[in-house]
Amino acid sequence: MSAGHSTYKPKTGIGRWFDARLPLPRLVHGSFIVYPVPRNLNYAYTFGGILTIMLVSQILTGVVLAMHYVPDTALAFNSVEKIVRDVNSGWLLRALHSNGASFFFIAVYIHIRRGLYYGSYKAPRELLWVLGCTNLLLMMATAFMGYVLPWGQMSFWGATVITNFFTAIPLVGDWIQQLQLGGFAVDNPTLNRFFALHYLLPFMLAGVVTLHIWALHVVGQNNPTGIEVKSTADVVDFTPYATVKDAFGMIVFLFFFAYFVFYLPNYLGHPDNQTVSNPLKTPAHIVPEWYFLPFYAILRAVTFNVGPINSKLGGVLAMFGSIAMLFVVPWLDTSKVRSAVYRPWYKVFFWVFVANALFLGWLGSGPAEGAYAIMSQLATLYYFAFFIVVMPVLGLVETPRRLPNSITEAVLEKSEAAGDGGIAGPETKP
Repeated sequence: MSAGHSTYKPKTGIGRWFDARLPLPRLVHGSFIVYPVPRNLNYAYTFGGILTIMLVSQILTGVVLAMHYVPDTALAFNSVEKIVRDVNSGWLLRALHSNGASFFFIAVYIHIRRGLYYGSYKAPRELLWVLGCTNLLLMMATAFMGYVLPWGQMSFWGATVITNFFTAIPLVGDWIQQLQLGGFAVDNPTLNRFFALHYLLPFMLAGVVTLHIWALHVVGQNNPTGIEVKSTADVVDFTPYATVKDAFGMIVFLFFFAYFVFYLPNYLGHPDNQTVSNPLKTPAHIVPEWYFLPFYAILRAVTFNVGPINSKLGGVLAMFGSIAMLFVVPWLDTSKVRSAVYRPWYKVFFWVFVANALFLGWLGSGPAEGAYAIMSQLATLYYFAFFIVVMPVLGLVETPRRLPNSITEAVLEKSEAAGDGGIAGPETKP
């Protein structure tokens, strides 16, 4: 379902002159006003708009913060403190940016969960999904480099530990680490590299997001039933129906975001990062930011050698493999039914997967020893089994529920079940 020919007609002479030379208003009108969207979209679909708002917020606050930040190991920590204490509204900019990273990841993880649940990765939306996974990868790289910039204890030691894992890669590992560090240890060249890349990558992310939105408008929006649009009765105009729902979802999300910014600005950070880095004093437990903890748990879960692959290299492969799995999901799921709403067994395995991902996050915050190590290995096993075993096999053996004949039928059935006499949403188009 893609947008048809725009019906936009300029009403003024200047508008007609501008439209004939650069039809930007026509593009906006066709893409965000009369663009047809499925009439049964729920609030899980508002997180695409929320992510766009968060990206813009991160870029704007980041550009202003960069004007005051000093990427020097002797001055970086104090420059951040000066931003908070002496720069006009600096405390607000820092809180918006640091907490914005956390809420950016909250939104993207919910967005991914929705895509996996409703089968938004299935044909013809494979490239749309791959672009989304590319956005996740760019976000993770940007966030990791940004975490190093305050140059606190956890920033320094987090950079030391993570960059050290690249040495496990045969032949080129040492070269990759030295390229990242700009030398043989985390020092001033490292900070300068990370600052430059942290400033650059968000603009690359914005470019891929633009491609992601473009691909979405070409193939059309998926919906909770997983059924393609069959008639004009199945869709409504993006404005006002979807925009009002998106606006309400954004307001609720931003309310929670504002609560953390104004009342708990440091709650999602690590206390050790409030002290300046000390290369001679190692923290008791080196952990990344909370949004990396599931992948950190997977990295530490490999404590054994497998043939020529030692535990260190195995952990690195497992960590990157856990992200790579998302890229190939469209080709792993063999079911002909998109939405988990009509797949009873997949729904069970999916929610266990979600709980398992949260469990991995908790395990990543603990020590890599004793029961934590064993539970991390079991949770990692299920993580990969969900993609490699559950998705391919379940699609072949599962008996799905009966699918509605159309989106409109699904809406009316749900409306009747709710007891409102079959009245649902706006009037259908003729």
